[in-house]
Amino acid sequence: MKIAVVILNWNGRALLEKFLPSVVNFSKEATVYVADNASTDDSVLLITSLFPSVKIIQNAVNGGYAKGYNDALKHLNEDILILLNSDVEVTEHWLTPILTCFKSNPNVAAVQPKILDYKDKSYFEYAGAAGGYIDALGYPYCRGRIFNSLEKDHGQYNDTKEIFWASGACLAIKNDAFHEVGALDEDFFAHQEEIDLCWRIKNAGYYIVYTGQSTVYHVGGATLNSMNPKKTFFNFRNTLFALIKNVAGPKVYGFILIRLILDGIAGFKFLLEKKPKHFIAILKAHGSFYAQLPKFLKKRKALKSSIKYHQINSVVYKHFILKKQSFKEL
Repeated sequence: MKIAVVILNWNGRALLEKFLPSVVNFSKEATVYVADNASTDDSVLLITSLFPSVKIIQNAVNGGYAKGYNDALKHLNEDILILLNSDVEVTEHWLTPILTCFKSNPNVAAVQPKILDYKDKSYFEYAGAAGGYIDALGYPYCRGRIFNSLEKDHGQYNDTKEIFWASGACLAIKNDAFHEVGALDEDFFAHQEEIDLCWRIKNAGYYIVYTGQSTVYHVGGATLNSMNPKKTFFNFRNTLFALIKNVAGPKVYGFILIRLILDGIAGFKFLLEKKPKHFIAILKAHGSFYAQLPKFLKKRKALKSSIKYHQINSVVYKHFILKKQSFKEL
């Protein structure tokens, strides 16, 4: 299997200088690409001068994560595409277990490695940890991370296991499957588009797998941290997009109504915490959802089948009411 490791970059010179060496040194089995989203800094000059083996794909515009990758990946013919954030440090032999997962079962379409926190490498990282799931209302959580509660890595997730979604911080996917299910949804722009992609992959009958035998370290929030209201906007809006697009049957409208109510509660919590910009971000997220609802109802018509997508009904109830702090306790 031919492998392409593709790093999306936008004005990320400092990140490339810091993290690209590990990718180049430990990815000899792959061709490494940097897909540049119309950067205005000297990122491309840095790559050409210091990393001549890295191939550059020059996107015409900064279309965010989804469009940026879609524009770049349509040019590639490798069997396996690995979407890798620019703030990820990889480890020696990290590709071998990922390839093993693909070779073990032809129905495996996507694989995620163990993602630990670059700032404290003994803990799992927020964006993916040891593989992702969602509850009935679309709230994402991971083995190793429930909301902001992060587990220490004691080897408890050194297994290989089927999961529901793989993190966009380090997502290995078959080229054919990526295009078969329609690539990344560019209306998401950024955040949770990988959950939507994985949902479509699962609905198409493929498996998504986590392997704890491969480890990477992710900074997290290097391009958009949790204190940025834009991240609040994308997360709240895009969850609603994913629900209306991928949940079969009329029950989805009840789920969305409950989500809207819970979002309102979250908004008032932001006000109590003196974070009015995040409250406004939720209002804007709902407004954007309503504005694009007709478009997403048309996308919903393409939903041919929908698997059971959740293992628990409410991770909010489990975590905030029952005080469950780890995946095992759920």
